[in-house]
Amino acid sequence: MIDFTVPDEWAAHAARIREFVAEQVVPFESDPRLTRHGPTDELRAELVGLARDAGLLTFQAPRRFGGREPSHREQAVLFEAAGWSTLGPVALNCAAPDEGNMFLLAKIADDEQAERFLVPVINGERRSVFAMTEPDGAGSDPAQLATTADFDGTDYVINGRKWLITGANGARTWIIMARVPPNPHGPDGPTLFLCEGDTDGIELTRVMNTMDRNYVEGHGVVTFTGLRLPTSAVLGEVGQAFRYAQLRLAPARLTHCMRWLGAASRAQSIAVEHARTRTAFGKPIGEHQGVGFLLADNEIALQTCRLAIWWACWMLDTGARGRHESSMVKAYVSEELFKVADRCVQVLGGIGISDETPIAMIFSDMRAFRLYDGPTEVHKYAIARQVLRRP
Repeated sequence: MIDFTVPDEWAAHAARIREFVAEQVVPFESDPRLTRHGPTDELRAELVGLARDAGLLTFQAPRRFGGREPSHREQAVLFEAAGWSTLGPVALNCAAPDEGNMFLLAKIADDEQAERFLVPVINGERRSVFAMTEPDGAGSDPAQLATTADFDGTDYVINGRKWLITGANGARTWIIMARVPPNPHGPDGPTLFLCEGDTDGIELTRVMNTMDRNYVEGHGVVTFTGLRLPTSAVLGEVGQAFRYAQLRLAPARLTHCMRWLGAASRAQSIAVEHARTRTAFGKPIGEHQGVGFLLADNEIALQTCRLAIWWACWMLDTGARGRHESSMVKAYVSEELFKVADRCVQVLGGIGISDETPIAMIFSDMRAFRLYDGPTEVHKYAIARQVLRRP
């Protein structure tokens, strides 16, 4: 059976994180450096400095790199606390895409690659990107990968176009997915490459205007033209990119859910306080059945989402691959938490669509969350295939 008891040590650490976010991070939600393209690098650096001073920076890192290395179940408790503000994960250095990239690099990077590309990200000194999604190629179906990395026996030469590359503007650690065509010099297939963001051949064409604004420097369109990388830039093995991506995706789907559970809980707390204090027709609006039912539905959704996340984390902690479980949780939680945010807007009425509270921002960011790491429909497609294979 799954034990739902939260150990005192986890609870104490989560309380420290929640207090830090509430007291030191929340005031930055009205900072002008939180732009339509997300927090600027300058704002991120200031927030990271606060977390470093508090001894909370990159708590999820492996112990060999100075982190706490929490289990997946412990992460569920800590990441929810970090998500109380959409800037919380940015400050604590546990936001996407860096969190997932750190996880992947810690698993497969060699010692030299780790020292050069991973350690500075763990230390909060630089940001990273995972460049896979393409306008006319890889996306929900990575098998459509169109970016190529031609191998001439000495170097790989990468050409292609990517978009929706989160944090591309100013990121220095780049993980690039490209297809190595058949060649007489070595293996081929989809491959991951590591390089510096200022390497010749990488051009940030533009930063896209999107409805979310919780990721540092937004989402970029990037062109690779004659990007020449040595064999030492290969991350892991040639031809294994899809396998490595899955290694990253199952836990990353869940950490997305954890962080957004924290944000949805924040929205609910604001809605509850509003329902207690705002009056209409002779009494607080929370005492009207229509509003009370919205809050009740939210409370049910928040707890069922929390338990679903804990269940999937428990599966990962037992050694399961977790692809099926994480797909179910991502599909369910992303849809339910969006409904929570929507109901919170409804409870607040007109003020709910303004920037007088963070609920409107949480709502629009939550809508984008339904697409992160695969839209709900792709997850349901994968779940259905698994169900149909059962005897």
